[in-house]
This record gives sequence, structure tokens and C-alpha cells, in this order.
Amino acid sequence: MAERGNVYVDMVGDLFHPGHVALLRTARDFGERLIVGVLSDEVVAGYKRRPIMTLTERVAVIEACRYVDVVLPDAPYRVTNEFLGRHGIDVVVHGDDLTADAVEEVFGPVAAAGKLQLVRYTAGVSTTELIQRCRAAAAS
Repeated sequence: MAERGNVYVDMVGDLFHPGHVALLRTARDFGERLIVGVLSDEVVAGYKRRPIMTLTERVAVIEACRYVDVVLPDAPYRVTNEFLGRHGIDVVVHGDDLTADAVEEVFGPVAAAGKLQLVRYTAGVSTTELIQRCRAAAAS
């Protein structure tokens, strides 16, 4: 575990669901304060689909989560040690569903500095799966 300082999680947070809550609850255990960076619609559209909820809507929902202390809208895609220093962040937490290439692309310098903690990804619920459920319900 990290020192009891500031923990950072970055996320899309679209269609906020129990998997998101599990990640934030687990991340909070790594420190005293949880800072959540929410990626912009444009950043997310660059590597997956455009979010269904707007950035403002996603920020509002994530701010309401009891495990979250601070939300940073329009968070950077690539997390750097300079970003961590600017925000007083001691450790970064992310789900372990990332490939080694994705870890290098998004968290390279942070991982190299030993400040990245990967935690178990919550299987069985995802935004993609929720979208599929909605489509199936609409088609029936």
C-alpha cells in the first residue's frame, strides 16, 4: 500500500455502474484522499466510442460518489509525474484490464517510478455491456 496520501484514478465514468464504484472504493484504500480525473469526450472518442453522457454529466455523477474527494474534469490521457506533482498525488490506481502497451502509453513514466497500482478489474459489468443490454431491451 502507498503512504496515506493522495490517490488518483482516471476514468471515463460513462453510464456510472457498480464496476466504477468498486474501482473507486478499492482506490480509496490506497490513501486518505481520492482524486478522480475524468477524461473529455474528445479524448475518449479518440480511442473508443464517444461517451453517451456529457463530460458535465459524468463529472456530476462521479462527484456524488462517497469515495471521491476531488474531481478533475478534462483530465489528461497520458498521466505524467509532473501532473502528479502539480496535484500532490502519491499513487495512481487503475484496473488490471490494461495491456502492457496501454500501461506504457498512458502511465509509462508513472509506472517506471513505481507509482502505479493495478487492481482487479470488475468482471461482469461494463459500459459496453450496459449499452448492449439497452439495445436488446429496445429491440424486444
